[in-house]
Amino acid sequence: MELVSIAKPYANAIFEIATQNNSHAQWKEVLVAAVQLVSDKSMQGFLASPSTTKSSKVESISSLLGAIMNRDLSSEEESFVNILLENGRTQALPSILDLFEKSVNLTSDSKTFQVVSAYKLSAKEEEGIVNVLSDKYDARVSVDTFIDTGLVGGVVIRDGDKVIDTSIQARVNELNMQLSIN
Repeated sequence: MELVSIAKPYANAIFEIATQNNSHAQWKEVLVAAVQLVSDKSMQGFLASPSTTKSSKVESISSLLGAIMNRDLSSEEESFVNILLENGRTQALPSILDLFEKSVNLTSDSKTFQVVSAYKLSAKEEEGIVNVLSDKYDARVSVDTFIDTGLVGGVVIRDGDKVIDTSIQARVNELNMQLSIN
């Protein structure tokens, strides 16, 4: 089963809880910390260990998450960790985080875009992209930037499954396609 299919009900449930008690920021903090935690090789070994009980795993993960965030987990957050571990779904955490963020973006007046560039963008270039996207979507915009040297030049902007591809690679592919049709 694909991780997105597994993650969707978890992300939807968390989003509902967060909406009811206006705790979107706290839930995002928990999810980000959890993704970092389960990405650690030592932690993956601990979670996969058959000699460690599930209750011990839940207790350890909850304790570590609290330490990372410098606060105690709420009862809902502890229940989430428990359910996730009981069902063996820790590998779906990155997808849960991604889907949760998309739900938050859809319901708020702010959006976060992923910008992939062939090189590190200057602050002025990043600001220009933010301004254009803010005007286009009539929302407060923030961007997460990534570097992909395979692009050669230009940028690829992603908002969920929407993609704005202004990279040189995309233009070359488009030209190649037009030449092969003729």
